[in-house]
Order: sequence, then C-alpha cells, then structure tokens
Amino acid sequence: MTAPVFVVEEVPAGPRFVLDGPEGRHAVSVKRLNPGEAVVLTDGRGGWAEAVVEAAEGKDRLALSVSATGREPEPEVRITVVQALPKGDRGELAVETMTETGVDAIVPWQASRCITQWRGDRGAKSLAKWRNTAREAGKQSRRVRFPEVAEAMTTKQVAALLADADLAVVLHEDRNHPSGALATAELPAAGSVVLVVGPEGGVSPEELALFGEAGARPLRLGPSVLRTSTAGTAAAAVLLARTGRWS
Repeated sequence: MTAPVFVVEEVPAGPRFVLDGPEGRHAVSVKRLNPGEAVVLTDGRGGWAEAVVEAAEGKDRLALSVSATGREPEPEVRITVVQALPKGDRGELAVETMTETGVDAIVPWQASRCITQWRGDRGAKSLAKWRNTAREAGKQSRRVRFPEVAEAMTTKQVAALLADADLAVVLHEDRNHPSGALATAELPAAGSVVLVVGPEGGVSPEELALFGEAGARPLRLGPSVLRTSTAGTAAAAVLLARTGRWS
C-alpha cells in the first residue's frame, strides 16, 4: 500500500518533525502507526514530505524522521468544474469523486433550476462540508494538491469565469442537441478548462444563452444521461486521459 497522507500547515524543512493535533491523534490512535512505517505530509497546496515513524508519544503525537521534501508543480491544463447544487448529500458525493479523479477546482453554482438553496448559515455549513470533503478525499486518494472549493457563484459570476477560460464547456444532456462531444473536442495544450454541470432539471435556455455569450460550448458526454453528482467526475476523467495527466 502507498503511505498514508496527513495534512500539515507547513511542510517541515528539517530532518525531524512531530505530527500532533487532530492529524497526530488520527495517526496514533486510529491508524496505529508503528516505528519504521512510512507517511507523507502535505500542505494540500503541492508541498510534500516523505517521512518515517520514529515513535508514538501519548495518544496524539507522532515523532517522524523526514527523508525527502518537494513540491508538485501545478498542472499545465487546470480543470475546474462548476457544479450546480444537487439535492441532499449528493453534493458531497460529487466533491468526493471529483477530488479522487483529479479535478483542480470546484465551484458551487446556484442554478435557476436547483432545488437546494444555499442561504445564510445553511450555505456556510454546506460550503464547509464541501471543503472538508475535498480535504479528506484528497488525503484518501494520496493527493498533495487538493482542489480549491470556491464560494458559491451566481450565474453571472459563472459566466465571467467561463469568459476567462481557455476552453469553456457546458455539459449538455440532450442527445438531439447539435452539440459536439467532449471526447473529440479540441483541447488547449496549456491553460484552464472550465466545465459547467447543470442541476437535475438541466441548464435553462437563458443560462445556456448567457454562457454561450461568454464563449462556452455545449458538449455532450455520451448517449446516456448522467446525474448531476456524477457528470463532473465522468467529464473530468475524459479530460485527464486526453490531456496526458493520466499517462
């Protein structure tokens, strides 16, 4: 198995490091790591350190010997998924699987046909859940650069984001729509790709028109219709394979 990943504020610069706090408690009391076992420390922003357990101290401190440090470069093609708010806990499912797949940024979108509404305290709590899910899924999938989860955006804000992208795509679910396929679309060699995933009720004609004015292309994934909580993951997989990031 690959070494477990733990998150730290700053990647250690010296040869010794003590992992404490919630991460240390998880390593000692849940993972029950023993001397000689390998771990990876990351700041979630690309920085990483490989280390070996020297000893457990109490229930929440792990003494480590650092063997190597480095920084993972940012990808040449950065993938952002604008995710319309799904119902229930399917939003966290979408964030989890997109993180595991390799998405670089996730933008919650309050589309006109979304049943779920992020307002006030509920919105703040929901955003915190999405961010925590991305962090935990990043650790689980052994990433050292976790996806950024932005504040929820309005349709106009999403349009501005699309206008700045090197490739802007709205995933279209209608097989009869005269749109191309994501699997054959021309991709940039470098820069940003922004994918819009609509809600269960689909992207409204008004939203589609506004996004089109911003330069977004309607593209389909395939003949079947995916749920909003899985479409972003499937689309990201297509792009990761085609851009060479999975090679």
